Order: sequence, then C-alpha cells, then structure tokens
Amino acid sequence: MMGRGFTASAGLITPGMLPTAHGILPAAPRIRIGQIGTSHPHASGKLAAIRGLDDIFELVGVVEPNEIQRKKIAGKDVYRDVTWMSQNDLLNSDVAAIAVETQVSQLVPTAMQCLAAGKHIHLDKPAGISLPACRAMHTEAKRRNVTIQMGYMLRYNPAFVLLFDIVKKGWLGRITEVTAEMGKLANDSLRQELSQLSGGGMFELACHLIDAMVTILGRPEKITAHNRRSYPNKDSFLDNQLAVFDYPHAIATVRCNHIDPFGFPRRHFHVVGQQGTFLINPLEPPKVRLAFDRPRGQYKKGFQDIEMQTSGGRYDAEFEDLANVIRGKKQLAWNSEHDVTVQESILLASGMNLSPNQHNNNAK
Repeated sequence: MMGRGFTASAGLITPGMLPTAHGILPAAPRIRIGQIGTSHPHASGKLAAIRGLDDIFELVGVVEPNEIQRKKIAGKDVYRDVTWMSQNDLLNSDVAAIAVETQVSQLVPTAMQCLAAGKHIHLDKPAGISLPACRAMHTEAKRRNVTIQMGYMLRYNPAFVLLFDIVKKGWLGRITEVTAEMGKLANDSLRQELSQLSGGGMFELACHLIDAMVTILGRPEKITAHNRRSYPNKDSFLDNQLAVFDYPHAIATVRCNHIDPFGFPRRHFHVVGQQGTFLINPLEPPKVRLAFDRPRGQYKKGFQDIEMQTSGGRYDAEFEDLANVIRGKKQLAWNSEHDVTVQESILLASGMNLSPNQHNNNAK
C-alpha cells in the first residue's frame, strides 16, 4: 500500500493522536516495566527516563545476559541498585511493558519474544535489518493487541511537535521540499562500531530524520542512496551519505556526515511549502525559524523566530505517551503502516537490502 502523509486525504498518523512534547499525567497506579539490553547507544538514557518518572513507572528489573557488558556499566549511576534479572524471568513476570535496548541486530528478535509474552514494548531504533522481519513483528503486535512504540526521539521534540501540527493544519501549503542533516565527528572507536552496520550513519543516526520526513510526506515513490567511505584503508564505515526521496510534488534530501567537526550544531530539518517554511536548527536544544505568506493563528506574515519551551528529560515525553497508551487513554499516533514505511525507507536510503538474503536494485 502506498502510504500518505498529512497533505493527503489519509495518513500514516492516527488522527487526533499527536502527542504533546511533555506533560503531567494524573495520579494512577504505577505501570510495571522492565528493560532488556544495555548495549544500545540510548539504553542508559531510556532507563534514566523510566527511573526519573517513578510516579508513573515501577522499574521491575533490567536484563543484560552479557556478563562483560553488565560489569562494564554496573557502576554507572543510572544502573545503581537496579534488580538484574534473566530474560526468561522478566518475560514471565507481570510487567506491562518492556524497553528493548539491545544491539541493533537483536532488537527485533528480542521484541518478538516480548510480544509473544503479551508485553507492550518501547523498541529503540532502527527496527532491525530486515523489512519482512519488521512486518512480522507488527503483525504479531496486532495479533496480541499490544503496542510497539518506536524510539525515534524527534517525534516528541517540541519543535517537531509544532511542525507536525502546522503541517497538519495546512499552513505551509503543499510541501515541495524537505532538507535535513544529522552528523557528528566520529572517533576511531565509534567508526569501528558503526562499521559493523552495512548502512552506516544513515541507518543508525539519520533514521530519526527519515521518520520525521515520512510523518509529514508519507511513503516516497523513489529513493536514491549515495554512500561514501572516506577512509577505505582504515575501515568500511559509510561516513558521508546522501539520500534523495522523490514524491509526487516534493523532493526530500537527507544527509548524514560522520566526518563533520560541527555536526551537532549544524543538525537541521527544513520544510518548504507553497505558503510557508519551517526551519529547525539546531535540533537539540531546538530553535525554530518559520515564515508564512499570510497571518496564521498567532503567527504573523513573514519570518519569525519561535522560542521553544522544553521541560523534562530528552526521553520523558516518549514514556509519558506510552503510559497513556497502556492506560487506554489514547492510541499511539504512529501506526504500524507508518513504522513499516519508515523501515523500508531507512533500508533503501542506506543502500541496504530490504531482506538480508535478497539483492536490492532499488537504491544506487
């Protein structure tokens, strides 16, 4: 099925379900939750969010089967005094939800075990290396009537929450262009680590941008990937990448550059429509500059800088939203069709096969 974004008659977003950036939930019984894995780059941050929201969540335990990894991180503040459990014990406990924070190759297999046990999951990004496996995971979640919340952090960034709302209202008009970039300067250790992923930084980092792009534009008609290894004698890491996404009325480009000494402050997401433009630069902490060709709501005609209010931790809003879903107060805004479309787009944009056992002729 061809997915569609806000500008079409039907979207990949559940209508009326867009989250707020951060909010206070009413008092209710705490949700019992666990975490599997500590190797994902976001693992400690996600656990910190869970432990910080102790009026909402009760952390039952953390699973880390690799003894070397467990000893490596056990002394960090966020892991102090946690209960270490076996995966079997956690899956057979009465937890309502599990945060899956393993190495990327184990994310989807671990998620499938959690779903089979009837648990809601927060699954960190990206959703593995196989599109069929991603589809099967969402099919299992639907069968079990449980939720998969993907860990694409920009969904809850207040600047992106505002962008999604403005796009949904149609204030930018028909979108004609999206340009986005996410980079950093990777040291040798990180280069070696990311060399294990055939899709490079586009797959591991710029997936956040692709998720946001699909949120507003839907499924692209064509994806062309441009990948470069700058130091082939050192490693196989794809450290300079560009993907072009063709839409019926728009062209989107996403860059990921891991040899950029100013990668963090240059991270940006820019949307251009026929009636306005919306720029987020930098992404964190977010700064917004927008322009309209006519007054819109509380905004004037022309360019203006918008001050973004931030509260809570980087991942707090994600878990607050998940709590509302688990408590039956709402559905998750991003549905399974969206998540599968994002995964397909990430794999093609990274020059990867849609299935590890198949040859991919769709990306160049």
